[in-house]
Amino acid sequence: MSDATSHAATAAGTPDRVLDLRGTPCPINFVRTKLQLQQMPEGSLLEVWIDAGEPVAQVPDSLRMEGYGIEQLTEKDRYYALQVRNARS
Repeated sequence: MSDATSHAATAAGTPDRVLDLRGTPCPINFVRTKLQLQQMPEGSLLEVWIDAGEPVAQVPDSLRMEGYGIEQLTEKDRYYALQVRNARS
């Protein structure tokens, strides 16, 4: 797991933090995403890099059920970039 902070802006906005979870299985990728969001200020934007298949099918829905805002899901070369707004109340 790596944490990168300087990446190009996307249509939804420039993320405050990027979390690379490629190769991380479910449900660990969801848990790590949720823990990262809990450490960020309300309103922050987190970009999470996840794999195709089960991660892209499960993580966005699980985060929505927890009350987080999914702003964008973009298919990249060999992974997906998921932008999540820490807007839980």
